[in-house]
Amino acid sequence: MLGISDKVLEVCSELILSEKHLNEVMERLRKEIVKGLSKETNETATVKCFPTYVRNLPNGKERGKFLALDLGGTNFRVLLIELGGDNREPTKFKMQSKIYAIPQNIMLGPGEALFDHIADCLATFIIENSMKREVLPLGFTFSFPLRQEGLTKARLVTWTKGFKCAGVENEDVVRLLKEAICRRGGAEIDIMAILNDTTGTLMSSAYRNHNCKIGLILALWLSMIIIQDVEIDVCAVLNDTTGTLMSCAWLNPNCRVGLIVGTGTNACYVEKLENVGLWDSDYNEPAKVIINTEWGAFGDNGVLDFILTDYDRDVDEQSINRGKQLYEKMISGMYMGEIARLILERLTKDGHLFNGQGSDNLYKRGNFFTKYISEIESDKPGEYQNCRQVLEELCLNYITDQDCKDVRYVCEVVSKRAAQMAAAGVACLLNKMGEKSVVVAVDGSVYRFHPHFHNLMTETINRLADPGIKFDLMLSEDGSGRGAALVAAVACHNRTGPGNHRR
Repeated sequence: MLGISDKVLEVCSELILSEKHLNEVMERLRKEIVKGLSKETNETATVKCFPTYVRNLPNGKERGKFLALDLGGTNFRVLLIELGGDNREPTKFKMQSKIYAIPQNIMLGPGEALFDHIADCLATFIIENSMKREVLPLGFTFSFPLRQEGLTKARLVTWTKGFKCAGVENEDVVRLLKEAICRRGGAEIDIMAILNDTTGTLMSSAYRNHNCKIGLILALWLSMIIIQDVEIDVCAVLNDTTGTLMSCAWLNPNCRVGLIVGTGTNACYVEKLENVGLWDSDYNEPAKVIINTEWGAFGDNGVLDFILTDYDRDVDEQSINRGKQLYEKMISGMYMGEIARLILERLTKDGHLFNGQGSDNLYKRGNFFTKYISEIESDKPGEYQNCRQVLEELCLNYITDQDCKDVRYVCEVVSKRAAQMAAAGVACLLNKMGEKSVVVAVDGSVYRFHPHFHNLMTETINRLADPGIKFDLMLSEDGSGRGAALVAAVACHNRTGPGNHRR
């Protein structure tokens, strides 16, 4: 490549994926999805493909007030959302929210402490917003792998994203939340539904685009909690991909896929019940259900070893979940920056960057943040203002324009591979569904803030999707919040009929 140092090109070459590589990734993912959907092979499948029990997408006419809880990282949100029943009118959507920090000692402590913290935040929010004598359906976006056993029952499969709370894995997270609220006193809970946030993302987009059929997220819905004279009707649990899908579906009726590319990555999509061997409920219309793929674990059985690099293996070796979530570690924002840092460290120590003069900051694990990649790639061609600022923050000297050009190239290679791997996953889902026009709801910090991620994904999907399939990548607005509310709205509507939730 013109202007890039030969050694930089050589070192980065192993991260460059050919069309043959990407097609092989798609085929291997397709096989893993089929295994996940089958009752006979699900137990040993890496891509679990959990049914979310969410079968109805929003139609844009949902009305009422809804609470949403959003847990998926170092912050936790409580939201009060009001839907006005007309998805074409932005003024018909109102939202109040507050962010509460989750200290690391809670992230790594006993599960009881985590759910007590969630219950405290919910109670504080209700008090601060003077919510009295209301009946509010509630949705809980729980952005971690869940094995759904119904809309209101889901067991945590494994912690991700730096969480390691004891006593939660394999437990019903709805029950744990109920117990935490009961410990607070004055709470009565009746659970109605559980789903993941990718479904919410899809649902939010489908509200506007009825072709939205793929989504990424996880959330949780409970029913009949009484706090401060407010009856909270918990309807479902879901993850952020489900929420992403639901949020987009609220705006777009063609939404059928939900995708998250942020701290982690996951996807959900709408599947025919006849293809879901795990399905244990009725086959009434609509004979489809949103599937939470949990595709971050794709490759945990070795099927991606053919494209793993030494940098990927190093990142995995140093992670708290060694040997797990390998596909996610090639794509998500939690790991992209570290992959780039490892490459820069090698090039510097070999004397090919910064005149061989590194810094403690560059050599410190986790110190090259993924946001640096977005900032560096935001520089105009031939300009290196952001790049120099980042390198100066890392206390690097001897920075030449050639160094900046080479550093930018390293970032481009890492982010392009991530976008192509995510795109291969989406193309696999599109080809499996076989629908001619689909909106893909997408959320997550990497997709939102990287200057070229959308275009890189679009270009790659165009090459990989079957001929005749049309698609749009649509940014899903607040899938984990609005998506959770929409899951609650749809669940409540289906339970009570057109009158929406009780008053």
